[in-house]
Amino acid sequence: MILLGACAGWSLITAAIHDGRPEGVLLAVLALTAGHAVGRVSGALLPVAAPCAGAAAGLALAVALPGLSAGPRYAAPLGHAGGTAALLVLATGAACCAAWATPVPELRLVLRALATGVVLTGAVLGSMAGCVVSTAVLLWSLAVGRVSRRAGCLLGLAVVAALVAGTVWALAGDVLPGGLARVLEGRLTAPRVALWQDALRLAGRNGGLGVGPGRFGEPGGPVPQTLSTDGKPHSAVLQLAAEQGLIGVFLCVAAFCWVLYTLWRSPRSTPVALTAGAALTALAALATVSNALSFTAVTVGAGLLAGWATARPWARDGVEPRPGT
Repeated sequence: MILLGACAGWSLITAAIHDGRPEGVLLAVLALTAGHAVGRVSGALLPVAAPCAGAAAGLALAVALPGLSAGPRYAAPLGHAGGTAALLVLATGAACCAAWATPVPELRLVLRALATGVVLTGAVLGSMAGCVVSTAVLLWSLAVGRVSRRAGCLLGLAVVAALVAGTVWALAGDVLPGGLARVLEGRLTAPRVALWQDALRLAGRNGGLGVGPGRFGEPGGPVPQTLSTDGKPHSAVLQLAAEQGLIGVFLCVAAFCWVLYTLWRSPRSTPVALTAGAALTALAALATVSNALSFTAVTVGAGLLAGWATARPWARDGVEPRPGT
């Protein structure tokens, strides 16, 4: 709560200094906090049913919500595919967490079938990123069934998130080898990389306080709104660096690290904690290369998943492992 309060407070400070618009950041913090609170309560009461319902809701939103469609209507210039992929990843993680939480083998198979259905839905929707990353979360969840100690795995997830963020930062700074940079730019599209470069230049000139929340790409603002119709650099890390300076980036990274720490100390079983950690790390990676966190449904879903994975069930069917094992 201190970290989330600091994130909200810092956005207000930078907005007051630069006449920015902190409403987006405040809404994201509120959605994450509310989702986490609901996840803790529902996860304590219904450790299997709650994440199962969440997985179904996430899948339904990805399919039915027009604003998150990955189809051609939203393909120009960068689209909303990041939001679709994020919902699919969270739905997969929730279904896998529910599968590990139930002691009934038949129900576990059904829930894993649901997770597989989410992966296939990503392919049907044309969300290649959602399909690939959801598959990775599903395979990770199946692989951690025999893991007894979670600290090393969570540390590995933190390293993965850091590598993705570092690669994006290096690509925006044009410090990668030419061949690798061309391959990544071809995959990520030139307009997206150009936005990242604009954001990094803006962060370099305003590293302390940034230019203010919501000011990237605004008409008449510090960066012309030429490439992105939504006025966002499509990278959460670079957007924070440009709009809120290095302190904003630090607070966001600290909040993610704290989530991994709470998963390490979670009273839930190790497979549940590691599955949620993988899904949230995948979400962090998607947010680093897209505008996934711009959608309230995604931030609420992230809070819900973190809450379900750290809740202490009130009714237990057996002795659970000690936190941190």
